[in-house]
Amino acid sequence: MRLDFTKMHGLGNDFIVINNLDKSFNEILVDIPGIANRYTGIGFDQMLLVEPSTRPNIDFKYRIFNADGQEVQQCGNGARCFALYVFEKGLTSKSKLNVETMNGDIKLFINDSSSVTVNMGKPEFKLSKIPANFNNQEKKYTINGKEIGVLSMGNPHAVILADKIKNLEIDKTAENIQNSGYFPEGVNVGFMQINSHNNISLRVIERGIGETQACGTGACAAVVFGVENDLLDNKVRVTLPGGDLDINYEEGSDVFMTGPAEFVFEGSIEV
Repeated sequence: MRLDFTKMHGLGNDFIVINNLDKSFNEILVDIPGIANRYTGIGFDQMLLVEPSTRPNIDFKYRIFNADGQEVQQCGNGARCFALYVFEKGLTSKSKLNVETMNGDIKLFINDSSSVTVNMGKPEFKLSKIPANFNNQEKKYTINGKEIGVLSMGNPHAVILADKIKNLEIDKTAENIQNSGYFPEGVNVGFMQINSHNNISLRVIERGIGETQACGTGACAAVVFGVENDLLDNKVRVTLPGGDLDINYEEGSDVFMTGPAEFVFEGSIEV
């Protein structure tokens, strides 16, 4: 079958977005890793599906598939692209959207200049909800001698503090944490450098993908960890390889993420 798609990115974290409001797309019949391949396919970090809501007062359903074909609960950069896609394609005239995801509902606010604010909801620290296999809930945990923060922003994150991350070899450390047995559904691993109380630099190894140019939920997780440990202010600019995100978080409240979303091109592929 012929698959129509729109290529988009949020700070270099790239996606294909598919209008599946008619439910004609069946991911079971599609080789997602094949079309995600950057040499023989389209190339993308994640595939985003726009689907009809299953509940009243919800505008759309939002589904996410990693490049390895695994369906995942949340993607912050993808949420911004999702919002701009449905607005610019005329699928809605609303600038404020309620969207259903695997992890619950999120609110999207379309701003000027292709900027979108996402209410990512409250962070989850309860180990069974992340999920993470530690004996007791703590503010910090230790894996293979590395002290980390652990929480969920709709998907599991481990956050590591580092003095300098620009040339840091992060692949092996991230792999060791991902294969440690503490995270039964895998984990995204973020390496955070604190530049000031309101600015951090961040690199993230995402489960099923590898290092990406930007990770929205990873940026949220890093700021939450920093705020909860009195390392950061409530409003923080997160500098990622692909650009900057603004994160706003106060203890016990929702996390708000603001950043850009961009269209790249339209296409179709035989699948």
